Amino acid sequence: MRLGGLKGDEFTYSSLLSSCGALGSCNLGKQIHGLIVRKSFDLDVQVASVLIDMYAKNENIDDARKAFDRMAIRNVVSWNTMIVAYGHCGDGKEAMKLLREMIRADFCPDELTLSSILSSCGHVSATSEIMQVHTFTVKLGFQLFVSISNALIHAYSKCGSILGAYECFRSVLKPDLVTWTSIVYAYAFHGLAREAMNLFEKMLSYRMRPDPIIFLGVLSACSHGGLVKEGLHYFNLMTNYYQIVPHSEHYTCLTDLLGRAGLLDEAFEVLTLMPIEPGSNTLGAFIGACKVHKNVELAKWAAEKLFALEPNKPANYTLMSNMYASERSWLDVAGVRKMMRDRCDSKVPGYSWMEIAGDVHTFVSSDKSHPQSVEMYAMLGTLLRLMKEENSYFPCKIQQFF
Repeated sequence: MRLGGLKGDEFTYSSLLSSCGALGSCNLGKQIHGLIVRKSFDLDVQVASVLIDMYAKNENIDDARKAFDRMAIRNVVSWNTMIVAYGHCGDGKEAMKLLREMIRADFCPDELTLSSILSSCGHVSATSEIMQVHTFTVKLGFQLFVSISNALIHAYSKCGSILGAYECFRSVLKPDLVTWTSIVYAYAFHGLAREAMNLFEKMLSYRMRPDPIIFLGVLSACSHGGLVKEGLHYFNLMTNYYQIVPHSEHYTCLTDLLGRAGLLDEAFEVLTLMPIEPGSNTLGAFIGACKVHKNVELAKWAAEKLFALEPNKPANYTLMSNMYASERSWLDVAGVRKMMRDRCDSKVPGYSWMEIAGDVHTFVSSDKSHPQSVEMYAMLGTLLRLMKEENSYFPCKIQQFF
């Protein structure tokens, strides 16, 4: 087009940037960004908003923020785009800061803005931020939007407030399938299997047709609650009555349900007879059940398939290594760990977090990066000493816990 003498307009560059975002072509997007700056199209609000979205979809949140900060003029769309970008990367703190700036700039957030913030705050268990947004939605009357209520249910559930999730559910006048799914998942996530089942049955009483997603929530609840009979009932209800074809995730829940109950032969039969190849999560759940019930042979069978399916994932080898360690089979432990070193990159450590006075603190194993780590380890040492002094009240030696 440029060779033909045509320069293009804001719609041309917006379309190009959208394509780069959809295809994950960040390098090409940066080249187009340079051309946009030379042509001064970065001053156009629409083009700048799409530029932010392109960087965000390519997980380049820093460049997305730089593009946002350079905007001379902003509208609700540009604010929303940046807030949604933080929402997608789970940065609830920055999303909340931006919301406050948006309000100070006399822009009114809409349904999309608030839903995205609630989603991002739920990811990091930022309870205080969720309560602030909840208050704001009530002031603006946004609690009447079903999408906002669904996001609130999910956010409160992720933060550990099942009561808050249920109160939001109760406030919905006409819950849709997503609303029912959100509350069922909330109770399943908190291990309240019976309550999740009761809510699912209540939904069915309203003649609402379930979909594969809510069935997954019910099966997960039954699995974690050890309700084998009920879980099998719902799996059969899904496949036979509603004619829903099970996905890999449903078979994972079924395998986990049977495995947790010690029905390893039945779980093995599910794995061998299921119409699709078992995925990594399904095999991992089976190996976990084999570890609990000390069946090394079935675990080896599943591990061979798992290593072939995902040969470069350290967690798979760790799972089997722990299985051998529990059986004190140290040669096998050494063999699995050698395989992990040969095939995998360095393992990304898992972490935990807690919120104190509105700040989220993250920790990994043996972490000393926190500014108050000296005080925290001192407190842990004190607690350990006190537990040792009270050791006579425990049925087993305190060292077994550390």
